[in-house]
Amino acid sequence: MQIDSPPIILTFGLADPTSATGVQADLLTFASMGGYGVSVLTGYSTQDSRNLDDVVAVDPDWVIDQARMLLEDMPVAAFKVGGAVNAENVAAVAEIVADYDDTPLVIAPDFSLAGEHLLSADELREATASLLAPQSSVLVASPATVIALAQATIENENPTLDEAVAALLEHGCEFVLVSDTSGPQWTHTLHSDDGVVREDAWDRPPHNIAGAVDTLAAAVAAMLANGLDMPEAVREAQEYLQQVTLNAFRPGMGRHFPDRFFWARGDEENAAGADAGGESDGKAGTAAGKTAGTA
Repeated sequence: MQIDSPPIILTFGLADPTSATGVQADLLTFASMGGYGVSVLTGYSTQDSRNLDDVVAVDPDWVIDQARMLLEDMPVAAFKVGGAVNAENVAAVAEIVADYDDTPLVIAPDFSLAGEHLLSADELREATASLLAPQSSVLVASPATVIALAQATIENENPTLDEAVAALLEHGCEFVLVSDTSGPQWTHTLHSDDGVVREDAWDRPPHNIAGAVDTLAAAVAAMLANGLDMPEAVREAQEYLQQVTLNAFRPGMGRHFPDRFFWARGDEENAAGADAGGESDGKAGTAAGKTAGTA
């Protein structure tokens, strides 16, 4: 009997040996959300739950070769791009996804990795802003990252968040999802050319969580791959993020990691997060039920 494949999602990003962030984390999220993840590495890191020590970029030709082999063999339902590590690899990824403009593209840029062994953060931002962001279905980022990315596209060196979002939308982003995890509540605001599409607030988790934005972006990609439209995909992804952070665990001496398979632990273990919800409808359990049924 032929078994249909779950939707395939291709993630480009950094290898994180802790699996809290990067492609390993994306693969866990995709599986938990009913998708099948495949990956293209843009770099390798040396890190633990406390610190990132070093990053080595993959040659851009290898990035292209990895992706071409996968894409010539499998139908990909969505792309997710995380840490591209340097400007050359941004260009390589942009070249690949340009051939699949009907496939949803979720980008979650990470500009924190630039150092003396990599190209400068400015070059990384400029390449992302000019080559990758204009192709994106949705940009998922913190307010600081949104502003940093917009600075590469406009003359204003100190844009407000609203100005930065407007600049990125004008420059080609279809949606911008601003994820602010700095206050007592986490807020996620989805913008389009028509203005704010939806805005949700969630109680801040009690722990310092690794990989929150990565998890949110990967969950959005998984929901788009499953056929949801953008506002509903964003809503489901937030519910998932809330559950995985409420059920976070601390495997080492540093940050807590999201439990991306929280729904497999049993109802009693998940009871603590069952009543958490956002402003829109207060049903944080929705994603748990859907992902448990499709994984």
